[in-house]
Amino acid sequence: MTHSAAKLVAVALLGQCLTVSAQPVVIADTVPYAEDADVQRKIREECVELNRDFAQYIREYAADKRIDVTFGDNRSGSGTELRVEITHAVSHGNAWIGHQKGAAARGALFRDGERIATVRARRFSMGGAFAGFKGSCSVLGRTVKAMGRDIAYWLENPLDGAELGDY
Repeated sequence: MTHSAAKLVAVALLGQCLTVSAQPVVIADTVPYAEDADVQRKIREECVELNRDFAQYIREYAADKRIDVTFGDNRSGSGTELRVEITHAVSHGNAWIGHQKGAAARGALFRDGERIATVRARRFSMGGAFAGFKGSCSVLGRTVKAMGRDIAYWLENPLDGAELGDY
């Protein structure tokens, strides 16, 4: 490859990176439960940070990929919007008998009002190291953190119909 061709390729790749990061992806600052979500009442009542943390993790991990995610309501139809909702969350066990937690979510990516890709994510956790010293919401938080990372990384190459995590 000649020096000029290498420069052209480098400029083209840089242009692609700038295009991805130039237009932010808008998401809600709190990931809601889906209307048909199967979520235990105790999770809804006790793990009140879960929904907000999920959105934060998506934004945090997207930044690792140089994808700008901003919080807002972009129902105007212009720009890029990611709509995510929690579809399932379960919390069995505890620190004494062992944690068995799980969560699932679905999302759709829109560009200028047109749906361009959908995604589903699911994660399970038994609490990891020192699980006996963790509360149920903390262990469930590990699942939304992992799904936040999965979805953020999916934004880099949003394949339609993707199933992420423990699918």
